[in-house]
Amino acid sequence: MSDTLNQLAAIIAARKGADPATSYVAQLFQRGLNKILEKVGEEAVETILAARDVEQGADQAKLIHETADLWFHSLVMLAQLDLGPEQVLAELERRFGMSGLDEKAARGK
Repeated sequence: MSDTLNQLAAIIAARKGADPATSYVAQLFQRGLNKILEKVGEEAVETILAARDVEQGADQAKLIHETADLWFHSLVMLAQLDLGPEQVLAELERRFGMSGLDEKAARGK
């Protein structure tokens, strides 16, 4: 599974220097972090709405599609900040065996 994320992250990183006229990702990078964050927020809202719709009987395909968009734009955000999925996956791995309540308390939240 992480191979897919790593491959996608590599493609996204490679598009940092691409021509914005031919690459959506290059356009996002050219527009800067605020535009990327806008897209992450937009995709998060669409994911939330799709999840609510699934709970009410809608097709799960839309939720999967919106979640993929959210993950994709999150990877673009990470790449803009010179980060990648490996840091996120390492953090998730670190949390294995730890209660979610304990992890949250350790963050002071």
